[in-house]
Formats: sequence, structure tokens, C-alpha cells
Amino acid sequence: MSVNREYKNSMFTTLFNDAEKLLSLYNAVSGNNLPPNTPVEIATLEDVLFNDRRNDVAFVLDNKIVIMLEHQSSVSANIPLRLLIYVARVYEKIIDNEAVYKSKLLKIPKPDFIVLYNGIDEFPDEKMLRLSDAYREMPVTLTEFNGFLELEVCVVNINEGRNEAVVKKSEELYGYVRFVGKVRENQKTGFNLETAITKASNDCIKEGILSDFLKAHSSEVINMLTAEWDINVAKKVWKQEAWEDGWEDGLEKGREVERQETVIKMKNEGLTDDIIARVTMLPIERVREICS
Repeated sequence: MSVNREYKNSMFTTLFNDAEKLLSLYNAVSGNNLPPNTPVEIATLEDVLFNDRRNDVAFVLDNKIVIMLEHQSSVSANIPLRLLIYVARVYEKIIDNEAVYKSKLLKIPKPDFIVLYNGIDEFPDEKMLRLSDAYREMPVTLTEFNGFLELEVCVVNINEGRNEAVVKKSEELYGYVRFVGKVRENQKTGFNLETAITKASNDCIKEGILSDFLKAHSSEVINMLTAEWDINVAKKVWKQEAWEDGWEDGLEKGREVERQETVIKMKNEGLTDDIIARVTMLPIERVREICS
């Protein structure tokens, strides 16, 4: 398996690649009410991949770095660790590297991590994921842990019928949720994926939902969602095979896929084979084989 450093935008990142829309989205999800003239600087990294689909946006506003992911597959418990690596790269991008070595305290934007869950698996309206859950040994109380490092990620369920008051605060987010909902409804009635997307796009345009965006990106939307959902369907099949072909064999197949994805992501981050081997607890020969 070769390391793929290329990426393709998802519908989510294409829709929200705009400062005004990001501000509206952030206000809706965070509960803030920042004014329309609030400066927003997009800081999404072009060389850091969570998978082969670009489903992340990073931006700076109101003295915060906001890193937001849209998730249509099962929410990974490793997201806090992945975002720790990501935010370090964002800080490298936006701060003066030389200032770090000066004696004067360097003020930096506060990080804010949000995941918008839009998958089909059952998930609560909101859930907090913490980096500390991954620590191998934890003290009885946090005060006993010198040099404690924590990172919290708020996961918000944006599926239709969930967190509706939040979703409706952003016109684009509401439109996106309705569009995805229509695609899934069409699939349930027997349409294949491409036809389901096309029909949902046409219906949304007629109803005035994301009409300008869908008119401008109709063919791209089909390509983006088809590619994005195909891999999610494949992962569902792997999980199903765990039951049909024997739990342990199927589960190991899923674990192997996740291990390979993790190794490739870490390689894309610029980590050495030795460090990847130590973090993943894989033999270094296996790491090299995955990345070759």
C-alpha cells in the first residue's frame, strides 16, 4: 500500500470554504453570537490527511483556533490524539517560530475542537471525547498528575431530528443536513447512490435548499458523495463480515484496516518509521511494508 498524499474535498468542506459561512456555522454549533463583521481566517492544512477525503476545516476567529471535522463514518475514539497532532501543525502555520524562543510570553489563540457527526450509527446528541482516555495509566485524581495534558473534543450529532435548534441556526448547515437526509431517504426507497444524490439535488433546488451551491456544483456533489460513501459502505461490510464469517476473523480484518490507515496518516504527518512503530506497537518492518 502506497502513501497517498493527495486529497479530494468532501461536500462539507466545499460548502463551508467561505469565511461568512464558517462564522455562521461556528455561531450555531458553539452557541456564540459573534457579529457578521468578525474577522475569520481560514487555516486549513493542505498537507495533513485524516483519510483520502478532506473533511476538516480550520479557522481563526475571536482569538480562537477552531478545528472542525464532519464525520459520516463511526466516530473514532482516537480523534483527540489526531487533533493534537493537527493543532500543533496549525500553530506552526500561524505563529512566528522565532518568537517561541524569546523570553516574553507568546500569546496564542485558544483551540476549540468540534466534530459534526452525520453517520448512520446510533450516537447521542452530544458527547465529549478526551485525550486523557487514551493514557495507559491515569492517577486517581488529576491533581496527582504533574504536567497533565488534556484535549477535549465536542462531538455534535447533526443528523435529521437531532439537535434541530442548533442546526437551524445556520442556513448552510440546515441545508446540508436536509440534503444528506434526502439522499438517504431516496436510497431507502430503492434508488442507487448516484440516482439518490441526483434526485436529492434536484428536489433541494426546487425547494430552495442550497440551491445556488447545488446548481454550481451538481456534478461535483455526485462525485464527492459517491466516493465518500463508498468507503463507508465498505467498512460496514467489513463489520458485517465479522458476524457472518466469524467474529474474531472479521474483527481482525477491521482492525488491520484501521492500523494501516493510522500508519499512513502518521507517515503523512512526517513521523519517522521508528516513532510510528513505537506509537502503534507494530514491528518496524510492518510499518515500512504499509508505507511502501
